[in-house]
Amino acid sequence: MMSDTNYLEVMDAVERRRTERRKFLKYAGAATAAAGGLSLLAACGDDTPAPLPTPTTTPPPAQAQVDLDVLNFALNLEYVEAQFYSFAAFGSGLSPAILTGTGTQGAVTGGRQVNFTDPIVKQYALEIAADESEHVNFLRTVLGSAAVAMPAINIDGSATGAFSQAAVAAGVVPKGGAFDPYASDEAFLLGAFIFEDVGVTAYKGAAPLLVNKTYLEAAAGILAAEAYHAGLLRTVLYRKGVSAPALRTIAGQISDARDSLDGTYDDDQGITRADTTASNIVPVNANGIAYSRNTDQVLHIVYLNGTTGAASGGFLPAGANGNIKIANANPATYTAA
Repeated sequence: MMSDTNYLEVMDAVERRRTERRKFLKYAGAATAAAGGLSLLAACGDDTPAPLPTPTTTPPPAQAQVDLDVLNFALNLEYVEAQFYSFAAFGSGLSPAILTGTGTQGAVTGGRQVNFTDPIVKQYALEIAADESEHVNFLRTVLGSAAVAMPAINIDGSATGAFSQAAVAAGVVPKGGAFDPYASDEAFLLGAFIFEDVGVTAYKGAAPLLVNKTYLEAAAGILAAEAYHAGLLRTVLYRKGVSAPALRTIAGQISDARDSLDGTYDDDQGITRADTTASNIVPVNANGIAYSRNTDQVLHIVYLNGTTGAASGGFLPAGANGNIKIANANPATYTAA
């Protein structure tokens, strides 16, 4: 749990960023189950909030539930990211006040503060931690009473932890070995790399499922933030990998492991182009378009389980909360996005 001191540090970091950028989101009210009545407030340049356009589409009840299910699916992922970054940057997790909701509330296993030696990487960690905490707060406010509780989360770096399971699957460490993302700046960047590309592809894949245009605009904004994070991490890893080629190799192994879990095709990409040392900061297809993942593919990766019907494991040892929590589809049946 986050202490009062650390919680204030998080809030201070958030406020500093907002003041520096002179642009931030404010939101009020809660979404109804029928949707369409959400009020999103945005402020740009000054502190006077201006309402976003009223949604042009009010989905029928069945589609409204799909919208809420998709946002809750995203909230599960944001809980994982926010807890990882919060521990890495501040040494403690999110405030208990933003962990409650429907479903079974779980605890966090693992996580500790990184002793950053590179001040630039530390600043990046502080900024991303603040962003991810805001994403959790934002989605919970949008969902209101429909928001799911934080599920059980494993972000442990011990030999039995989820990060080590992922590293073993990627061939980064041998079976029984440990990968600790809190051990160094470089380890932190690699641990974050596991998450960020998945978040970008998950939001892109979910976008066509949303009918409520206000929800879609909000999701697009989070997608953009996650893409900035992913691009930043890939850039820093590549830069450090110029003098430490092992970093480029490990990033490629992590990419291959994600591919092995989410299908038989090869969409996921490392931080260098195939068979070269040229940078590959933006993983795109032949048309320069970022690819997507559906919810089943995302769950296979988060659960570190490629079997049909996977319902738990990996970073979510007891499964996700909400209606989207089982990876029903067989990865072998996926087609390229």
